[in-house]
Amino acid sequence: MKNKSLTHGAPWKGILSFMIPVLLGLLLQQLYNTVDTIIVGNFAGESPLAAVGACGVLAMAFLALANGFSAGACILIAQLFGADKTDEMRRQASSSLLIMLAMGVLATAAGIASSRFALAHILATPESLIPMADTYFKMYAAGLIFQFGYNIVAAILRGIGDSKATLYFLLVASAVNVVLDILFVYNLNMGVAGAAIATDIAQALSFVVGVIYMMKKYPLFRWRLNEFTFTWRLAKQTLKTGFPMALQQFIVSFGFVFIQRTVNSYGQAMTASFSVAQKVETYMTLPASALMTTQGTYTGQNIGANRLDRVKAGAKQTVLISEIISVCIVTVVFVFASPIVATFGLGQEAAAYCSAHVRFVALCLPLFASYFPLLGLFQGANNALFSTFVATGALTVRVAATYLFQGIPGAGYRMIWWNTIFGWGLGFVISWTHFLRGKWQSAAA
Repeated sequence: MKNKSLTHGAPWKGILSFMIPVLLGLLLQQLYNTVDTIIVGNFAGESPLAAVGACGVLAMAFLALANGFSAGACILIAQLFGADKTDEMRRQASSSLLIMLAMGVLATAAGIASSRFALAHILATPESLIPMADTYFKMYAAGLIFQFGYNIVAAILRGIGDSKATLYFLLVASAVNVVLDILFVYNLNMGVAGAAIATDIAQALSFVVGVIYMMKKYPLFRWRLNEFTFTWRLAKQTLKTGFPMALQQFIVSFGFVFIQRTVNSYGQAMTASFSVAQKVETYMTLPASALMTTQGTYTGQNIGANRLDRVKAGAKQTVLISEIISVCIVTVVFVFASPIVATFGLGQEAAAYCSAHVRFVALCLPLFASYFPLLGLFQGANNALFSTFVATGALTVRVAATYLFQGIPGAGYRMIWWNTIFGWGLGFVISWTHFLRGKWQSAAA
């Protein structure tokens, strides 16, 4: 079972080998929502597209909880894996799986109950879009338990160095999602409801396939019903370790509530544009996000193995990889922004907004790529609260810049995307200062 590629050999080789399946998995996971957006935009129209886009911030909030707490479990399992504490790792995995499924049930109930209120009173969604947006999000929320379940299974596998398996689960699920989206939205004319149902089925499939694989591939995780153990002490460790990461992602999603309100104030074309631009921005930042996830596991395993020297070397090599990839992305997006945006079926006004948005964000991408992987290092070194601090600071600056500067002549609605340089610039300065000062090492000791 042992995979020592992250604790032995050239750091960049292990990091790159681990990161590629993670990146491909994130790409496939993102395809769920992107396919919904493309198919709804082309086959249902701009209004349904804007309705789905209006739910994006709510979906991000629940995904933040699923990603954050499962990332905490991944760090714990990686540290136990690096230290060869297999029995405790088995109990940690079991307790983490059960607590995350319980959280998934609560998230499903909360999402359905709060949908209309959140859309109308928190996001200030245009009245004409609320019925469709509410329908979409209620049905989407029904599948949150599978989202939480998949994320914890993927985290357990990543913790032991298996980043390739989740790629295969998502490949199957993404193909199913595309087929069902076309069937429900285009052939059966189910609109936004069909897109949400297709996503739920795909998420359920990825969770079920993930559980089957984990139990068959790794005897250590081959629990029978009477063998599942729930230790509150270990569950609390998952919650404690994951809380800063969940909080970090939740703050980011919550901060976008305020940006979304500004977006909605400029009308339906801007709402649709922002929905698409966020999708494109997410794709642009995926490599750095994959490297952050990789750094968390890499750092956790090497700290468990008492190899702090490898942590420092790996961090620098990871950032170099991230920057090389970002330069390639900047070139592609800046040149092909208009054709990329055109695939989503936006109207002329919305497409013009969106092209300007993604080009500007692309120019800022090297800032993001240079600091975001370091957040994974801080998380893996038991310094996750600092990552939360960075994310909070960056998002606060973005929101503040949007509201403070949109009244300046020539800025206006452009601050919806110009805010990026302020937030990512702050994140760059804070993260590199903390890394170079080395105080994160005391938390890892």
